[in-house]
Amino acid sequence: MELLSYCIALILGLYVLIWSADKFVDGSSAVATRLGMPKLLVGMIIVGFGTSAPEMLVSALASYSGNPGIAIGNAFGSNIANIALILGITVIIRPIFIEKAVMTREIPILLGATLIAYYFLWDGTLSRFEAILMLLLFILMMYFSISASIREEKRQKPCEELRHLQEEKEIIEPEVMPMKNAVFCLLLGLVLLIASSRALVWGAVGIATFMGISDMIIGLTIVAVGTSLPELASAIAATRKNEHALVIGNILGSNFFNALAVVGIAGIISPLPVEYGVLVRDMPLNILLTLSLFLFCMRVGSQIQGIVSRLEGFVMLGIYIIYTTQLVTIVLGKPLFAFFV
Repeated sequence: MELLSYCIALILGLYVLIWSADKFVDGSSAVATRLGMPKLLVGMIIVGFGTSAPEMLVSALASYSGNPGIAIGNAFGSNIANIALILGITVIIRPIFIEKAVMTREIPILLGATLIAYYFLWDGTLSRFEAILMLLLFILMMYFSISASIREEKRQKPCEELRHLQEEKEIIEPEVMPMKNAVFCLLLGLVLLIASSRALVWGAVGIATFMGISDMIIGLTIVAVGTSLPELASAIAATRKNEHALVIGNILGSNFFNALAVVGIAGIISPLPVEYGVLVRDMPLNILLTLSLFLFCMRVGSQIQGIVSRLEGFVMLGIYIIYTTQLVTIVLGKPLFAFFV
């Protein structure tokens, strides 16, 4: 009977996750259109931060409960999964285009935030003072990014909008859902995304435990990926609708939030000791993946947009598979790479 409950939670959670992601993206896109906001900002602020709620909750509770390894590992492990696993799968399904402003501003800002976090963690501990500094830096960097994105959006509005305003209204207005419906879809989708991801993880962990798989392997695989399920579902749903700005905004916003805000909140609750493996394995890979995303895009930096191709998606996914294999082999006592333990 218990196994049946886990199976039902797994199947129902997956179904609701897919459905809610579709509604969430529809609502986000409509809100952006109605408010005249750049969809990148909606992706970073609403989608990115909203889908990071599981990471924030898990890390905060872990810090409060005296489990610093889970608090830090969850945040940076999710960042690795967001780029290597989620973005990798997303671009394998369909390559995405990234605007030049994102390549030259948002991705470098994320890289800077990751390096700052690495600097604070380098001495093997995160104090409350350093955690407060991380939150302050998060606010300042977020303010800069939002202000720059709004200015960029105003500069790039084409002159044709003025000449064809009436024609555009006749074509577009009926297709955009009313603001009330858009906000409802956005909030309902967000709540169900988080709830369904929790149900899915609970069911998967229950099945794995019932089958006798160790708690450590469950934590390194199912739970780590589970906290990133809202990002995965939202990214795939947005890709299917060609909402590329929402996809990349989701990834960048979530990673930025995790690197500074999630770790910062956990550090304020309780100072966090940092394991050696985080410093030599997880954080360097985090930095390398962010830098790789920048380089993938900048190969066509002279054009208006860059592209992350299917080949690069396979490369990122391959990196994640190797990374996860390393974690599992460490648990089994036979690490794939002896140095990165």
